[in-house]
Amino acid sequence: MPVKCCFYRSPTTEAMAWSENMDTLLANQAGLDAFRTFLKSEFSEENVEFWLACEDFKKTESAEKIASKAKMIYSEFIVADAPKEINIDFSTRELISKNIAEPTTKCFDEAQKLIYSLMAKDSFPRFLKSEIYKKLVNSQQVGNHKKWLPFL
Repeated sequence: MPVKCCFYRSPTTEAMAWSENMDTLLANQAGLDAFRTFLKSEFSEENVEFWLACEDFKKTESAEKIASKAKMIYSEFIVADAPKEINIDFSTRELISKNIAEPTTKCFDEAQKLIYSLMAKDSFPRFLKSEIYKKLVNSQQVGNHKKWLPFL
């Protein structure tokens, strides 16, 4: 095993990489889990849950499953007073309501874009300033120092 110099710097930690953009965060399970925890603390986890449901929905191939998943997403996130109702404008909600009779894998695209934009502009910057994120970055930095500089 090669010996590392005591001045060796570890690569950018995983948690620090999440700050690059929201796609990096959402593509990483640990990042997604941390972001969900943060959103729960702000009572807005329905946004990421809707976004994830849409990502899963877009991969659906069977017409029967498209119909059942579309109805589930609609009743859980779109319909007025839904258990996890997302904050979208009236025209987008109406468009989905009309399209739900004969759903396609694209029927939630507009709402998903709106929610992604909301998270990217609002929730994501607050997440990066949150104690949840700071603690993750600090714990990884401490872990890396212990790994490479055991005498610290």
